[in-house]
This record gives sequence, structure tokens and C-alpha cells, in this order.
Amino acid sequence: MSLPSEDRLSDALLRPVRTGNAFEETMERMLQAIRLGVIGPGGRLPPERELSARLRVSRVTLREALRVLHESGYVESRRGRYGGTFVSAVLPAKAPADPPAGVAAELEDALTLRWALETGAAEAAAGRALSGADRRDLCARLDDCATAGLGEYRRKDSRLHLAVAEAAASPSLTSAVADARTRLNALLDTIPLITPNIEHSEHQHRAIIDAILRGDPPGARAAMAEHLEGTASLLRGFLS
Repeated sequence: MSLPSEDRLSDALLRPVRTGNAFEETMERMLQAIRLGVIGPGGRLPPERELSARLRVSRVTLREALRVLHESGYVESRRGRYGGTFVSAVLPAKAPADPPAGVAAELEDALTLRWALETGAAEAAAGRALSGADRRDLCARLDDCATAGLGEYRRKDSRLHLAVAEAAASPSLTSAVADARTRLNALLDTIPLITPNIEHSEHQHRAIIDAILRGDPPGARAAMAEHLEGTASLLRGFLS
């Protein structure tokens, strides 16, 4: 017997995540299920054990995602015999359940451009014989990002990504990355800063810079690609 269409859609959205960005992809899956109405307002989420098994993530990762969804106003907890985690009756106004037409296409265009430019920049930077000034700048930007407070994080993050482009020694590429980043930041400003994502990003930033400094173009490209996919997952979850 075939599954009802709602069950099939739920299975499609709450599918296993990949391992590179487990938290971010868990957020994407959960937000899609909520904002597309697969789990409607007031609806109860599956139990944690079932959700973690379906998504193939640890209970710790799932609980962190649920905590952020709770803080962002997407879900609420109820105690007692019939308690659990429920979708909020009213979704946050900043990210409506039915986004304006064209947002998804604009998002995918911006993400594709960013991926093409920044993975290429990381690869090119790692393939160069970097000067001492190049190396010091990359390390300084990495340290700045790692110690930034929430209020200045996106600015420091942007500067680190521009430093990678600058290390590729192509002014045209640096200019293109700057334009793409400006466009991306306009989208990022519509979603909340999430501490677990920032902590994960810092590990990925270090992997990117380490690969560039040791002259490993494939490694730098792969590390940058994984990092960008984490951001893409969050943006798709909140905005698509």
C-alpha cells in the first residue's frame, strides 16, 4: 500500500543529512518541513529518537537545532503526558511561511555565484607562492574572526573571505567576490546569527586557511566548498 502524499513529503524533507554540516542541514530540513506546512502550525514534531534516526544525526545535534528553532520562535515545548515539541501557531514575521515570489531564485543565483567564485579563489590562493605579508594577513583575519563578538561577526567574516580572494592575486576576482559578498550579506541580514553555526564556521575557516598556507589547492577548494554549503543550508532553510 502506498503512503499518503503528506507522509511521502515528510519522508522526503526529513531525510538523512550529509556529514559535513550536520547542524546546518538539520536546521534546513526542519525549517523546510515547518515552513512548507508538512508539520503545520500547532502540529507536533516526531519524538527526538525518531527524528534523530530519520535525519541520521546525533541527539545532541538535533537538540541544538531544536533549541535554536525554539529561540527563533518556530517551535514551542509543552510538558505533561501529551507534551513534546510543537510548531508555533504563528511563525516568525521575519521569515513568513510563504516568502515573496522570486526569493528562492535570487537566493540560488547568489549561492551559485558565491560557490563558483570563492572555491576558485581558495584554490588559486593555495596554488600561489604566498608572500610573508599574504600569510600574515590571512592569519590576522582568521584570528579577528575567531575573536569577534556577535555584533561584528559578519563584518569580520566578510573580511576573512575577501583576504582569501586577495591572496589569489587577481584584482578582478577580489572585486567579484566583494560584489557577491555584498549581495550575500543582504540575505544573511534577514536570518538570525546562530552560535553553533558560528562555532562550526570557525573550524571550517581554520581548515581553509591551513590548506592555503600549506599550498594544497584541492584541499583548500574542498574546505571552502564544505563551508559554503553550511551557510547555503541555513539560508535555504530560512528563506526558500
